[in-house]
Amino acid sequence: MTACLVGSARIELVRGDITQQDTDAIVNAANSSLMGGGGVDGAIHRAGGPAILAACRAIREQRGPLPPGEAVITTGGMLPARYVIHTVGPIWRGGQSGEPDTLARCYTNSLAVAASHSVKRVAFPSISTGAYGYPIDRAASAALNSVRDALLAGSPVELVRWVLFGENDLAVYCQALERLVSQART
Repeated sequence: MTACLVGSARIELVRGDITQQDTDAIVNAANSSLMGGGGVDGAIHRAGGPAILAACRAIREQRGPLPPGEAVITTGGMLPARYVIHTVGPIWRGGQSGEPDTLARCYTNSLAVAASHSVKRVAFPSISTGAYGYPIDRAASAALNSVRDALLAGSPVELVRWVLFGENDLAVYCQALERLVSQART
């Protein structure tokens, strides 16, 4: 595990399975339909059981598809985490179609939803870097920078953990975190 402090909050990077995290909430890299899918989304729906899908259906009936960058919260169902925060990342189109801003909003809006539900510990996957094709190095920098900014702006979240599935993804996030810490020292 790699970790650092940002203000009074802790950022951690670990390799593992997000569905096994003992945080208050985990974040789902969802699709706009909120009806489950592949990758992280499918794993969360399978592990959490039908209560998550039922809650997602209710949200969809109330507000329609979830736009990229937005975030909503549901029960964690059978997961160790009490809540799942669903956010829709951008599809990578070369970086000139607003992808960096949308990705940053995924993280900041997820933290805002967490704070509004008194969540103190949240675990994120690497949003948009799977099927949506966002380059992992760019995604890691955008993710860490947006979370750092939200924490320094007064987010009450005390722990933000990235749970990376593969060794390569973890290494890229570790390098991005080292750059972030180095920038803070200068």
